[in-house]
Amino acid sequence: MHRVAFVVYPGFELLDMSGPVSVFTSANRALGLSEKPAFYAIDLVSVSGGPVTSSSGIAVHTQSLEDRAHEAVDTLLVAGAESENLLPILADPAWAAWLPKLTGKARRFGSVCSGAIILARLGLLDGHRVATHWDACTPLAAAFPPVSVDPDSLYVVDGRLWTSAGVTTGIDMALAMVAQDLSADIAGEVAKRLVLYARRPGYQSQFSPLLQAQVKADSPFADLIAWILANLAAPLEVPALADRAGLSERTFHRRFVAATGETPARFVETARLDAARMLLCRGISLKSVAAEVGLSPAARFSEAFERRFGIAPRLFREMHAAF
Repeated sequence: MHRVAFVVYPGFELLDMSGPVSVFTSANRALGLSEKPAFYAIDLVSVSGGPVTSSSGIAVHTQSLEDRAHEAVDTLLVAGAESENLLPILADPAWAAWLPKLTGKARRFGSVCSGAIILARLGLLDGHRVATHWDACTPLAAAFPPVSVDPDSLYVVDGRLWTSAGVTTGIDMALAMVAQDLSADIAGEVAKRLVLYARRPGYQSQFSPLLQAQVKADSPFADLIAWILANLAAPLEVPALADRAGLSERTFHRRFVAATGETPARFVETARLDAARMLLCRGISLKSVAAEVGLSPAARFSEAFERRFGIAPRLFREMHAAF
């Protein structure tokens, strides 16, 4: 059994823990359906042990850090929390006494969301590239200069260190762990059982183009954006989009920028390239990807992809096609 220990504390974000736990326990179930033994065992750990109440008011039963530090751990993950719940933890000397001992023994360790701040405070992230919640990226980078903060990725793997961005990205990271430990097929079965929209790779941005537009209060272009994302292979020039929105080109351009923070052309290219990365991960040919996302011919697609991501799409496919 591979023991996965989740470190929690009063006021922790419940989904930071429960989301990944569901992934690991679902992996056990998938193995059981194939008459294979369970692979993961889950432990919840806190400074003093006993019941610990999350920010949502739900309490979980935990072991103490001191007791757990004397036992083997395969994977250790620290949950995140809002800043007001993190501050008391950062001042508690028990973390410095026991958490480094646990991480030192673990095959891999890391954090979900703002849990990275706890690891950074203990010097466990120095010299590493990490992900954290978008709202914590700037404070983390400012407070801990030896840490390289990646503000874009859903999760980052740097040697033994695994860190994820905000809340639900812990699920994405846990799925990647399952794929590494067991197989991509098992990870896919887990994602299907949890009714996830898609398994998201670590390099994907914390905000999809659609979500970026939706967070702008009641975006008037939500329906148009949904149509764009469903019709990437179609001609998506500004005049056609303006006509579909029932606006003049000038008015459409001005209102679209105000609603999304991007020009229509930039938004369309972002949506196409995001979709292209997902298709490349499936090993699809450049010519087919270019056609599917509306960036034919392949040379045009390659130029746009390399300009945006700094890597040729062919090399990207070779690096990520196994995901």
